[in-house]
Amino acid sequence: MASDARRILILDAATEVFSHRGYAGATTDQIATAAEVSQPYVVRMFGTKEKLFVEVLRRDLDRMLAAFRAQLGVESDTPLRERLGLAYIDLLQDRGLLLSLMHGFVLGSDPVIGDLARSGFLDVYRFLKNEAGFSADDATTFMAQGMLLNTLLGMRMTDKYDTDEDARELLGCVLHAKLDFMLQVANQSPAVV
Repeated sequence: MASDARRILILDAATEVFSHRGYAGATTDQIATAAEVSQPYVVRMFGTKEKLFVEVLRRDLDRMLAAFRAQLGVESDTPLRERLGLAYIDLLQDRGLLLSLMHGFVLGSDPVIGDLARSGFLDVYRFLKNEAGFSADDATTFMAQGMLLNTLLGMRMTDKYDTDEDARELLGCVLHAKLDFMLQVANQSPAVV
């Protein structure tokens, strides 16, 4: 396998391992096992666990912004705000992306990871204001709704959908037309890797 393909394979495995175990709980050995490569190979390719996590976080932020930018040129009767929201929900079928971003966001005190998380978050805010044409208030509301969605899905609130009326109502209010889609995605995702 070419080194570029192995790099992608390791990043995919790292996304899953970090998403389920967090930065502190994940090891390069677990990532190597998930990628079916040797642990020394992971270290040789990325250097440290921190550098690998930074690559995962950077890639996830880039994927999110690319999905948003792809909506700018779409001709549709659906308002841009709604298209961006649907594009974001579509990204969440990769549960690893969601959870890796969440882990990055909570590491604000880490000098390297925290700086990247803050920069990435501000890049999304700037995109919404400068490229999508949102007002500061609309950009803030959009991001707040996205973080609520992340939180609900990260804590697996979908697990309560069938047994708790308030969970069902909350998920319906946040997910709207994509509720069935997200319930399907949540049911396909393992609880722990």
